[in-house]
This record gives sequence, C-alpha cells and structure tokens, in this order.
Amino acid sequence: MSWSFLLTSFVICATPGIGALFTMGAGLARGTRAGLLAAFAGTLGTIPHAVAALTGLAALLHASGVAFQAVKYAGVAYLLWMAVATWRDTGALHVDTESAPTSVRSVLTTGITANLLNPKLTLFFVAFLPQFVPAGSSSLPRMAALSGVFMVMTFLTFAVYAVAAGALRDRVLTRPQLVARIRKVFAASFVALSARLAVQQR
Repeated sequence: MSWSFLLTSFVICATPGIGALFTMGAGLARGTRAGLLAAFAGTLGTIPHAVAALTGLAALLHASGVAFQAVKYAGVAYLLWMAVATWRDTGALHVDTESAPTSVRSVLTTGITANLLNPKLTLFFVAFLPQFVPAGSSSLPRMAALSGVFMVMTFLTFAVYAVAAGALRDRVLTRPQLVARIRKVFAASFVALSARLAVQQR
C-alpha cells in the first residue's frame, strides 16, 4: 500500500465536508458519545459507495448523466434540509441532553443518509481507488482492501473531530450567543456544500 494513497486519503477524510460537519455538530450539541456515533454513521454511509464501485454500479452511475444528476440533486436537497433544520435549532446543533433511542436513531439516520447521498464519494471510489491497483493484480481484493483502509481512516478522522467537539461542549453551551453563531455558521456551511455539490461535474 503506497504512502501516496494513505496521504491523499487522509487529506480527503480530514477536509471538512458534510460528514465532518455533522460529526462536530453532534459532538458539540450532544457530547462525545453522540459525536462518535455520528462518526460511525458517516463511515457506514461510505459502504454502499464502496460496494457500488466493487460491483460496477459506480461506473454505471459515472457514465449515466441522468443517474448522476438524480443522486447529486437528492444530495443537494438533503444538505439544504440540514441547513434549514440547523438554523431552526432542530438539526446538527440541536442541544439534546437525553440519550433516548430516538436521539440515537436520529444521529445514525442523518449521518448515514448524508454520506449515502454524496455522489462525490462514488466518484472517489470509481475514479481514485483504481489508480492504486497495480496492473495484472487481482483487482477486486485489492479494491476491497483499499476501500476498507479508507473507511477506517474516515472513522478515525471523524472520531478526532467528535472528541475535540465533545471536549469543547461545556464551554460552548454556557454561552448561548456563541451557540447561536456556531449554529448559523454550520447552516451556512451546509448551504455552501450544497452549492458546491450542485456544480459538481462527473
């Protein structure tokens, strides 16, 4: 496994995107446990993309303009919904001190859906990973191994965000004005991500 793959994967994982933002929001609003749950959910959301790449569905999505646009705009709509929910204090930064099953399901569902509707991940698995599969080697096991490494890196990177956000939680929640400002920043970030996704090309 090359260092270039590990370094590039780390940069992709560490660059703040929807998964990282949701993880940080969950950690700030609900604590480290919820943040780690969000990190796990975001990682689970990458599995369908990896499976699609391994089975050839990602190549079909990449080749079909209609399919790509459908997934892309579903992702745009979901990001905008998250922006509105966050702005209204019912989304990623909704303060919830309970550990009820409903809260757990909410974090899991939102985290998985966020990455599931991210066509950039499909492009990553279909366009990026094959570059690190040596010619003449058994491509399927190699792709599966690289996908597994990427998912582990995704979880570990998001977990760092979760722990950091959870550590700052008490300091942040004692300052309501700061919470309101952070919520607006997160909402604006989701809007910015949706705009960037809207212009994403295959």
